[in-house]
Amino acid sequence: MKNKTCILYCNCGAGIISEEKQEKLKQSIGKFQTDVYELHDLCACSLTEKDFLNEVGKTYQNKFVVACYPRAVKNLLKQNKIDFGDFETLNFREASAEQINEKLKNDFNLSLGNASYQIKESKLKVPAWFPIIDNSLCTLCGQCSRFCLFGVYKFNKKSLNVVNPLACKNNCPACGRTCPASAIIFPRLPENSVLSGAEPNNEKVQKQEGNGSLFVLLNERNSARKNIFRQGFIKQAEKERNKALEELKKGLNKKE
Repeated sequence: MKNKTCILYCNCGAGIISEEKQEKLKQSIGKFQTDVYELHDLCACSLTEKDFLNEVGKTYQNKFVVACYPRAVKNLLKQNKIDFGDFETLNFREASAEQINEKLKNDFNLSLGNASYQIKESKLKVPAWFPIIDNSLCTLCGQCSRFCLFGVYKFNKKSLNVVNPLACKNNCPACGRTCPASAIIFPRLPENSVLSGAEPNNEKVQKQEGNGSLFVLLNERNSARKNIFRQGFIKQAEKERNKALEELKKGLNKKE
């Protein structure tokens, strides 16, 4: 029976957290008596180091991933066919290095000591910027696939898949902003939002018997607000997509 514990720490190359915080996390994680793998970084390794990550999933019974939003991490591994089994994600976007340290020590009872510390580099030579699909939210409307001009997605009425992740243009989250279900995630996006992996707000105003007029009015106002927000998101997405196209053209002109 496996009885091993490991910590996977994402040394994110996207600047999601400060270098000072990165250093604090490395120092605190290295003080636990466990195996530690510092990944450069999790998004990239999920593409190029699948065998390594799958082996970690098989080898260790207790796995702790220090990275970004749990929803982003869970769907990142799932999309890239990495079987990690059960694991805990500690979100360094929201928690401090001290809070993560306390959680590992007090909530998960990790013992202090000297870690077996290894650094795992990805072979990827370009930024690991690509969309992650949260299939639990995806309604298969195909909006993201139709909006994307770079061949990242493959869509039909029964499935939506990211088939060319590295065709995605760096720092362009445009397709995700068009998703009406908040099912597209960009883990490397600097903003702390649903689009970068935060949990969607599931609060809904519903009509109730006996108070129909009031709740219908609230629903109508809520729908109007949503339409205004959607229009804003679409405009922003169009700007981001146009910017990506311009950068692509500049890159092609330089090669000529």
